[in-house]
Amino acid sequence: MSVRTPSTSRADLIADTALTLLAERGMRGLTHRAVDEAAGLPQGSTSNLARTRQALLELAVRRHAEREARLLAVGEMPDPSGGLDALTEGLALAVHRTLTRNRALLVARYELALEATRRPELRAFYDATGAVFREQLTAMLTAVGSPDPARHVLSLVAWADGLMFSCVAGTFNAEVPDLDEVRAGLRELLTGMLGR
Repeated sequence: MSVRTPSTSRADLIADTALTLLAERGMRGLTHRAVDEAAGLPQGSTSNLARTRQALLELAVRRHAEREARLLAVGEMPDPSGGLDALTEGLALAVHRTLTRNRALLVARYELALEATRRPELRAFYDATGAVFREQLTAMLTAVGSPDPARHVLSLVAWADGLMFSCVAGTFNAEVPDLDEVRAGLRELLTGMLGR
């Protein structure tokens, strides 16, 4: 399951273990007791940190957002003032990295997203964590001259999410596109949106 290093806090260990369980067993396999057992913690440790299921799910969503932010590495993206080429390259690297470095993190995201459709309190929390990335994309698209950044962010996120879902849980699960293919798809999308 999750491996605890000296720098890993108990909260991070519990959250990472919850994400692993979500990816391996689905939402029904995520219980406080299962997290304790999988993390090698004394019984009750997860309950002490996250008393309710909602609290455990929020902990998982928060940790997922942290880990996905590191994986997507928005801070490593080229400066959008570099134009369409720079934006395409940065986004292609982020999407390809997500597809190849930690597919289980994507599966956990899908489990959390589906659960959020049934829990309004989780929906609000889930959406708030995703808003940061949407704001960053909006700024990038604005910088490269998008005439309608909000609509274009939706199209871009839908394209990327669709590709990732298809390659991780859908009918293309055995076929991960290489970086050149991801780059070509993004260039086609961005060129069409930006009229270049």
